[in-house]
Amino acid sequence: MSSKKNNTLPLWGSQATMNMNAMVLTNIQASQYFKSELFQLKTYHEVVDEIYYKVNHLEPWERGSRRTAGQIGMCGGVRGVGAGGVASSAFCLLFKLFTLKMTRKQLNGLINHNDSPYIRALGFMYIRFSQPPPDLWEWFEPYLSDPEVS
Repeated sequence: MSSKKNNTLPLWGSQATMNMNAMVLTNIQASQYFKSELFQLKTYHEVVDEIYYKVNHLEPWERGSRRTAGQIGMCGGVRGVGAGGVASSAFCLLFKLFTLKMTRKQLNGLINHNDSPYIRALGFMYIRFSQPPPDLWEWFEPYLSDPEVS
């Protein structure tokens, strides 16, 4: 991203939901992890540390927490949103980052972080969920040949 841009990030879509699926968002907001543990975190650096220690996958639901028995089609297990479960630490932390109203500098810090691929991935997910569609290519293009993901 150009260093000449304003440090304030624009937000695209819903200013309240981060454009997340309603069931995922509801389960995040009802999560004890989000309401208790993440509520205590007030700074960007605290949240980045939490990502480092708590995130080990990027699916919306914690493994084994979804009730999919008897569901078929788009409500089955392949889509990820047909039946709720326990919201994953990754999605809880993604929404926590949204509540912090990150700056462009902070978002660049996430996507260029060296300590964990999950920190970088949540940065890219933040871009995908919150940035204006015309800006997505500008964010993603420099990373298409990134050796970290090859």
